[in-house]
Amino acid sequence: MKIRFTNFYTEPPGVEHFAKTGNEPVVLQISGNGPTGTESVAAGAESVAAKANYDSLFANVNGARIHYLKSGSGKTPLVLIHGFGDDARMWLPLFAEFGKDYTILAPDLRGLGQSSREKTGYDKKTAAADIHELVKSLGYKDIYLVGHDIGMMVAYAYAAQFPTEVKKLALLDAPIPGIGDIWEKIYATPALWHFHFVNSPIALELVNGRERVFLEHVWQSFGGDLAKFREEEKQMYAQSYGQPGVMRDAFEYFKAFEPTDAEDNRNFAKTKLPMPLLVIEGEKGMNGALAIQAALISDHVKAIKFPSGHWLMEEKPAETSAALKDFFGN
Repeated sequence: MKIRFTNFYTEPPGVEHFAKTGNEPVVLQISGNGPTGTESVAAGAESVAAKANYDSLFANVNGARIHYLKSGSGKTPLVLIHGFGDDARMWLPLFAEFGKDYTILAPDLRGLGQSSREKTGYDKKTAAADIHELVKSLGYKDIYLVGHDIGMMVAYAYAAQFPTEVKKLALLDAPIPGIGDIWEKIYATPALWHFHFVNSPIALELVNGRERVFLEHVWQSFGGDLAKFREEEKQMYAQSYGQPGVMRDAFEYFKAFEPTDAEDNRNFAKTKLPMPLLVIEGEKGMNGALAIQAALISDHVKAIKFPSGHWLMEEKPAETSAALKDFFGN
C-alpha cells in the first residue's frame, strides 16, 4: 500500500536546494507517494538558514506601492531609509539588536527594490511623503529616523516637513542638495560625474545589461575597505538594480538634485530642525562636508567621522550600530 504525503516547506532566499530562490523566501509544496510507513520530513532542514527576523510587506500610499521590511517589537518606530547602490536589506544587520527596543520599518524607496515603478515623484520631498504616509498607515506618528546616501536626503526632507514627528534624526554620509556654498563645490566635483551622467539621453542605454559594472564603479570609487562589501551582497544588489525600470528610476533621483531638491532644501533650511541630529561620515566619503551642511540646518548637531569610505553599514557595521544605539538610547 502506498501513502500519499504532502509537505509545505519554506525555502529561504538565495539558496539552491529544492529550488533556486531569489530575494525573498518561497513556500514549496512537496508531495508524492511512498510505501507503507512513509514518514514525511523536511529534507535538508539542518542546512537551511534560520527563519528571517523580519516580515516583507507592502502598502499602497501616496500613489505608490511601497515595499518595506518590518522587524522588532519595541514601542518606538525606527525608520531606516536606504540609498543608491543598495535597498532596504542594507539595514538587516541592525534588526536583531535594535528590534529589542524598536519596531523597525525599512522601506524600499519608490521605484527601487520591490516598490512600484512610478513615472514621477523622485524628488526627495515626495519620496519623504511616501514614507510619512506609510508610517501613518501603520498607526505610528512619532519616530526615530535614519537615512544613508539618497535615503539621507529623503530623511532630511521628512524631518523638515514633519519636524514635530521626528524625535531624533541621523544622517549618514551624503550631501544635502542646495545647502550652503559647499553644495556647489560638491555638485561640481569630478569624482561625482555620475550626478551629471544621468542627464545624458543615452545614459540608460549605456548601463542597460551592465548594471553590475555601473554599481561596481560606485562601490569601488567611494569605498574604503572594499573587502568588507561582500560578493553575495553585491550580487544581491546587482540583481535588484537589474530589474526592468529600476535603474531608470534610480537615475531620476539623481536628476532631481538640481534644481528641484536644491530649491526645496533651501526653503526647508529657513527653519532649523528642532530635534537632535547625528551626522556620521567616512573619511573617504563626505569627510566633514556633511557636518558643515548640518550646522546650517540645525543647532543640535553631533558629528562622527569613521576611518572608512561611504558604505558605513558594510565597512563599519559594528561602529555604526553602536553610534546609532548610543544616540537613540540617550
